[in-house]
Amino acid sequence: MEIMATEIPDVLLLKPGVYQDERGYFLETYREEALRKYAPGLHFVQDNLSKSQKNTVRGLHYQIKQPQDKLLMVMQGEILDVAVDLRSGSATFGNHTAVELSAENKHQLFIPKGFAHGFSVLSDEALVYYKCSDYYYPEGERGLYWNDSALDIDWRVEKPIISEKDQQQPRLEEIPKQDLFYE
Repeated sequence: MEIMATEIPDVLLLKPGVYQDERGYFLETYREEALRKYAPGLHFVQDNLSKSQKNTVRGLHYQIKQPQDKLLMVMQGEILDVAVDLRSGSATFGNHTAVELSAENKHQLFIPKGFAHGFSVLSDEALVYYKCSDYYYPEGERGLYWNDSALDIDWRVEKPIISEKDQQQPRLEEIPKQDLFYE
């Protein structure tokens, strides 16, 4: 498995080795020891599966209490996966990285605690599978406005489908200090 930094060094792109023959293919989707080199103490406790239609934008979400490391991959379709740095004091605070993940390229994205996460669906539909290092905790859930001009994210969808909740999230400059992460 090849592991490389994105534009934000703590967000990692994973390219698993794919072994293919006339029967199909095989790949290792997760190897704890490989990721622990980058995230000591990493342990996943919850897996999630999301199905979405084309032009859906989900996010940007994070948990301030029980924050989560995430490892994402696409089982069907294609997405643009986005992570926004919310670690106050970080050299990349407020910056984002965006990576195409698809069933075809089989790449994965590791997003550590301290980042808001979201994705847009580029294919007709997408199945997104992800591992989380802590349990979903509704009282600790926070969000960031998906289309904040300060973030300058090109979601690559023409007519985005957004939940009502995601349309009401604060912009980066409106996030209370207690809802940011500190290094």
